[in-house]
Amino acid sequence: MRSNMLFGGVYGTVLASALLAALQSEGTPFTPVYDALWVLVTAATAALAHGYAHHMSTHRGHSAGHRWHALGHRLIDEWPLVVASLPTVVLLLAAGGWGWPEGPTTAAGLTLNATLLFGWGVAAALRMGYRRRGAVLIGVADAALGLLIAVANALIK
Repeated sequence: MRSNMLFGGVYGTVLASALLAALQSEGTPFTPVYDALWVLVTAATAALAHGYAHHMSTHRGHSAGHRWHALGHRLIDEWPLVVASLPTVVLLLAAGGWGWPEGPTTAAGLTLNATLLFGWGVAAALRMGYRRRGAVLIGVADAALGLLIAVANALIK
């Protein structure tokens, strides 16, 4: 379960960053509440797709009831992915509620997510037995990778 939390946390945070970068309005009105819903629905869809794909690739020839039960457990195990997208969702909802402009909101969201990726990277490295210095370097690399993905997504758009 612990590795699933790390996996889901990293996956959800990177996904939220990529969506935040990709949903930039570019000349159209900024719709942060709509964007928040997009991030949340996309994270939930990704969690469902990942859980279903994992279930389909690993289930055995059991009864139908057992397969449905196993599928339910696989889908529930994907909750960290959705939870990891919530900081971005909350930020976008706050931007909508308080009328924050798009540029600073996006920059704050990407910075927040890079910080979270740093934390996920450090936690994963420490869990794997790295010393603090090595764990911090891995955290920095994870944060940089998250920012790179967001920048690439924004450039492609």
